[in-house]
Amino acid sequence: MGRLTTHVLDTATGKPAAGLRIELFIRDGGVVLLKSVTTNRDGRTDGALLEGAALMQGHYELLFHAGDYLRSNGQTLPNPPFLDVIPIRFGIADPSQHFHVPLLLSPYGYSTYRGS
Repeated sequence: MGRLTTHVLDTATGKPAAGLRIELFIRDGGVVLLKSVTTNRDGRTDGALLEGAALMQGHYELLFHAGDYLRSNGQTLPNPPFLDVIPIRFGIADPSQHFHVPLLLSPYGYSTYRGS
């Protein structure tokens, strides 16, 4: 059974990014919000973002609300912040697989990859 998961690590503090809002969109035939979640104390969502029949072949986008998270954790940011909302667009060709899309975050940089 395929599934889509994510987690966020705050590389500036060396801790999981708890309380970061994430929105998931599908971008085929328009842009549709599928889910809005907030990371738990481990920087993860409480369950898969999508799984089983809900995970379909297509183009997706995750929006990580980094600016709000960083400000809420005492980070002093310029106005406007260098990073505010971080979009990650990706495609799913085989929805029977596990797609893990983590975010490594700091106030001035980020990285992602397809995890396992």
